[in-house]
Amino acid sequence: MKTSTRGVLVLCAVIFTGLAAFGIGCLGTGMDGSLGVNISDQPGWGPTGYDHADNYYIPDIDSYYSVSEHQYIYRDGSSWKHSAALPSTYSTYDPYHSYKVVVNEDKPYQNNTAHQAKYGSFKGVKDQPVIRDSKDSKYFVNKDHPEHANWAKTHNQ
Repeated sequence: MKTSTRGVLVLCAVIFTGLAAFGIGCLGTGMDGSLGVNISDQPGWGPTGYDHADNYYIPDIDSYYSVSEHQYIYRDGSSWKHSAALPSTYSTYDPYHSYKVVVNEDKPYQNNTAHQAKYGSFKGVKDQPVIRDSKDSKYFVNKDHPEHANWAKTHNQ
């Protein structure tokens, strides 16, 4: 085999391997790089319009909610606490009637100052559509949606 032919074969192998690795890396990701649809994991009070959400920033209480952990992340003094429920100091907070901003980043609370500045104007906004109230059938997969039981029957769930 000639050296130039061998070089072309090696180059083709390298290109093919690179394309295959790229394809494998993209499996399960959306066009925006998100890790697939997680509507069923989001709470019923989550905002509509997002097939994937890692965290919500909640301007009304300057806190976060982790979708995968099903936990709130709130400030307690100078540290951030994770808990399935908010402490009593947030007893008047209503997740169904407050604005949530989808923040797809690890440890979003580390960027809290930027989130306050960027999304603070949404504090007090009460009319954001939520998953529980949506008529869009893609949200029926969510266990908190009123149509979930009917959806589950037709999808053998």
